[in-house]
Amino acid sequence: MSLAAAVRGADRSYGQQVVLRGVDLEVPTGGVTALLGPSGCGKTTLLRALAGFDRVDAGCVEVGGVLVDGPRCFVPPRLRAIGYVPQEGALFPHLTVAGNIGFGVSRRDRGRRTAEMLELTGLSGMGRRRTDELSGGQQQRVALARALAVEPSLVLLDEPFSALDAGLRAQVRTDILDLLRRVGTTALLVTHDQEEALSVADQVAVMHGGRIVQAGTPQQLYTAPASTVVARFLGSGTLLPAVRRDGAVDCALGVLTAVDAGPSGPGTVLVRSEQFVLGSPGGTGPGGRVVSRAYYGHDAVIGVELSSGGHVSARCSGHDLPGVGALVGVAVGGPVVFLRD
Repeated sequence: MSLAAAVRGADRSYGQQVVLRGVDLEVPTGGVTALLGPSGCGKTTLLRALAGFDRVDAGCVEVGGVLVDGPRCFVPPRLRAIGYVPQEGALFPHLTVAGNIGFGVSRRDRGRRTAEMLELTGLSGMGRRRTDELSGGQQQRVALARALAVEPSLVLLDEPFSALDAGLRAQVRTDILDLLRRVGTTALLVTHDQEEALSVADQVAVMHGGRIVQAGTPQQLYTAPASTVVARFLGSGTLLPAVRRDGAVDCALGVLTAVDAGPSGPGTVLVRSEQFVLGSPGGTGPGGRVVSRAYYGHDAVIGVELSSGGHVSARCSGHDLPGVGALVGVAVGGPVVFLRD
């Protein structure tokens, strides 16, 4: 597998504050990797280390198979062939759209590359506009065009859609990532939005407490989280104390089938919200009382307090929903994930 970038054993501290702790991350060439994690987990620091805006205290950073940061080695940002798109674009207000796009390009190639980027990003005819005359989505396109104009091998996107409203965010995100795939540029997208990461990335790396705790395809992380940390952060589900015996999982929901075999003992069971099937009390599975209901049109999330103890959140169709206070039966469809940590 060809790698656009790799971080190996990276540490970074600011005074007494440890931000990165032995980080290992590989970014495959030609796809989109999403770096997902809560605020303060070290995502932006890791991105800055890749870009060359910050140095690691230990470990190393490679770009295109070349060491760019490590013991006795540091390659400055301008020589790393990396494009960078910050959260709110950070466009130069005193320059036109064309001036922003061509800012990092040599004078000889500036006119040609600027025209190409205006066409590629759907901004033709806007080169002479001021950036404050553009919509939020257009500004993000300018920021991307500026990053691509220098023909980078890797583009780093630091939560570039977070400042846009929900409807515009989805459209701009789709347009920009489609563009990156068309031109074949590798992208590393930093986000705290799990739906964004799952829906757009070829690889997702979950970061927690300054470490990469799991990396893989979106399907791998969703269906087989390696820990309760990943299970809690990625996707909607219910975690309950459980005991595995002879391949079966015993918990407040009854005896369930596990996704994979493993040693017997105590742990935690993960049941995804869409696995719950609500029915009449007295049917399959334990009974419970509806304590909350959140309706989203296409579906709804129903909170149920189990009579056997514990609380579950069931994602159901938006039709024929039980009301708060109703008694229901709670069944589980399909095998569940058993976690030992």
